[in-house]
Parts: sequence; C-alpha cells; structure tokens
Amino acid sequence: MAESLIIDQEADKAAQYQQLLPQIEALISYEEDLIANLSNIAGALKQAMDFFWVGFYIVKGEQLVLGPYQGPIACTRIAKGRGVCGTAWAEGKTQLVADVEQFPGHIACSSDSKSEIVVPLIVAGTVKMILDVDSNHLNDFDATDQKYLEKLMDILAKQL
Repeated sequence: MAESLIIDQEADKAAQYQQLLPQIEALISYEEDLIANLSNIAGALKQAMDFFWVGFYIVKGEQLVLGPYQGPIACTRIAKGRGVCGTAWAEGKTQLVADVEQFPGHIACSSDSKSEIVVPLIVAGTVKMILDVDSNHLNDFDATDQKYLEKLMDILAKQL
C-alpha cells in the first residue's frame, strides 16, 4: 500500500472511519514491528480524522509508558487507575469523556485538551496498551468514535 490515505472529508464520521480502517489494516499487515505500526496508526488517525492528539500508551510493569503519538508533548508515564488513561487500563474498558475537567483525577498533559476517548487493547484478558485520543473541543467524541476505535484496536490485537 502506498503511504497515503484516501478519505472523503465531506463524508460523515462513520463513513470516514469505514474508509480509514481497511487502509490502516492494509498498512500494518505487511509490517511486523509494533512501534512502526503504532506510529503509522497514530499518523493515519491524526491525518484522516484531524484529532488534536492521538497516540498510544504501552503497559510496562505498573505504568503506562508513552508510545508513538501525534500532537503536542505528552505525559510520559501514567499510573494504573490515574486519569482517563489509567482508568481505561484499570477497568479494561473504553472511557468516553465529554469534558475532561469533570473527570475525577484527570491528568492535564495539555490544557488545550477538552474531551477524550481512551480505548484499551486487550489480549487474553489483559490490557497491553491503550489508544488515547484528545480533542481541543468539548464533547467531541461519541458512540461512533467508540465503535470504530474499538474495531481498530481489535485489528491491532490480531497483529500482536
């Protein structure tokens, strides 16, 4: 696959994800290196969906450690159960946050972040990493984002 995306920017969000996910799947299907694949996924999501910040945190011991991402500088390590990312890890389920200021224990890596969705990648019942997507607008994520970002993480889990 060429390293370019074809996304109809006039289409609705669901249609854009439907166009994007097969392209990401093709992009990572021929590469075995996890960091390379996470980097390309972050880049594809940022480019196609115009997210403020998108990236991965990888479980290492008792912390989430910053992995490949696109956007402003970020928190490097996050404890289990702390903030939106740590909560997604601890609970093993997607966190959809309309207003990060209202989330108990929110970690303000960037004061420009207003809403967030965090999706865990689970293999054999264990969270291995999380996908973190931030917006600089309130209430920017919904069930459509959740559905397709969870599908993305399922695609990625099959590559591990």
